[in-house]
Amino acid sequence: MSRITHAFRLFFAMLFGGRLSDEVARAHGYSPVAKKTAPAKAPPPQRTTADGAVQMLAILQRDARLVDFLLEDVSSYTDEQVGAAVRNMHDQCRESLGRYVRLAPVLDGVEGTFTRIDTAATYAKDPSALKLIGNVPADGKVSGGVLRHKGWKAERVELPALPSSQNPTIVAPAELEVE
Repeated sequence: MSRITHAFRLFFAMLFGGRLSDEVARAHGYSPVAKKTAPAKAPPPQRTTADGAVQMLAILQRDARLVDFLLEDVSSYTDEQVGAAVRNMHDQCRESLGRYVRLAPVLDGVEGTFTRIDTAATYAKDPSALKLIGNVPADGKVSGGVLRHKGWKAERVELPALPSSQNPTIVAPAELEVE
């Protein structure tokens, strides 16, 4: 009787399901064949906010060798030698920065003059836009002060898209000269 039962189970399993159940296949000495699946591709690396900062640093390194200069020990060089190196690098950094970022002053006033906070009303509510220095009262309420630095804000940032194959943490690739 068990052979007839299995025959019916096999027939209906194939008719309606298109495959044998694992239990029936094992009972008759068959093992279920696992479907071969392609290995899953690794998801592309997630981009972070630090990637833009590293990319800007990479641009300044590529165009002006800024990182090389900043990490160099310049104590053994004369002021004239450092000044000569900085003049060219300054021009290159300024050009690169202007190509990808448009900067504007936070407060467009004359440094060294008294500036009222109410004239900077749009920034008075943003604690990151104004920094009070000097003899600031405990409550932080002042009418104004001498403008020591205009500050900078980025009005536009247009960095080129990084290829997905590029590692965003690489500021500058190592260079090997092949002879």
